[in-house]
Amino acid sequence: MSHIAVERNRRRQMNEHLKVLRSLTPCFYIKRGDQASIIGGVIEFIKELHQVLQALESQKRRKSLSPSPGPSPRTLQPTFHQLDSSSIIGTNSFKELGASCNSSVADVEVKISGSNVILKVISHRIPGQVARIITVLESLSFEVLHLNISSMEETVLYQFVVKIELGCQLSLEELAMEVQQSFCSEAITML
Repeated sequence: MSHIAVERNRRRQMNEHLKVLRSLTPCFYIKRGDQASIIGGVIEFIKELHQVLQALESQKRRKSLSPSPGPSPRTLQPTFHQLDSSSIIGTNSFKELGASCNSSVADVEVKISGSNVILKVISHRIPGQVARIITVLESLSFEVLHLNISSMEETVLYQFVVKIELGCQLSLEELAMEVQQSFCSEAITML
């Protein structure tokens, strides 16, 4: 009889813990309500938070090493890192594909996850930048499903979940560069 009571108590505790985990995790990480999906979504969320923390720490170190006010827009040299060679948006593949375009102004990462695109941008705070990114996405016929904004001091992380329209043939590199260009246009207008 006590074994059954112990098992019920464990299940109750597990359900309480799952409920807390689910409430702390953005809904798009959790695909279904079962235990495995909740735990998997929480793990993915924690991994991304860890990446954000590393990026913010890196930017903080760079800022402390170089006290200059910021790079000139004319010296913007974006670098690309392709995560998969067949990175065309709109393919029927459900494996994750991605690319990144980094510069001294912003780090842009684009990944396909299922039928959506996850876009992450880390930069210094620039007033109106999120509106410019949304304008770029909408002009390319993407629909913003979710936006999460996190900041630490003068650094900000924008994380978009974007719906891919049927027939879209834009490469991930092209999308990353378009978002990167939204920073360039801001830097040029600030001169």
